[in-house]
Amino acid sequence: MSPRWVSEPNLRRGRSVVYDLHAHLVFVPKYRRGPFTDEILARCEEVMRSVCTDFKADLREFNGETDHVHLLVHYPPQVKLSTLAGSLKGVSARRLRQEFPDHIRKYMWGNHFWSPSYFAGSCGGPPLAVVKEYIENQKRPD
Repeated sequence: MSPRWVSEPNLRRGRSVVYDLHAHLVFVPKYRRGPFTDEILARCEEVMRSVCTDFKADLREFNGETDHVHLLVHYPPQVKLSTLAGSLKGVSARRLRQEFPDHIRKYMWGNHFWSPSYFAGSCGGPPLAVVKEYIENQKRPD
């Protein structure tokens, strides 16, 4: 390895890639009607953790309030983030409706549990200004 290479235990490695991709996802139920209790949030986290594992991703953090949930996901570059988000929402909606039918039914609008939209933000690593400066300061050949 290069003498400049510093081993970083949080970096993940694939066959031809070293990566550290994190996304902050926020999902809200349809019309933010507030269906979440502590028990339902705990089950939602278990389901979403399982979905992430199926995608070879890692759910690093999960929490929520009565009307939305936040996830911090560490995912591989082969995973399309929109596909992961769709699976997280689809599987969790199905499981929560199956396991808490009377409670969830009160908060659903038609057959839809989650709003079709979501927030996705990249996060982790140095601030963009630091990366920009690093790139600008590369030793370009004459």
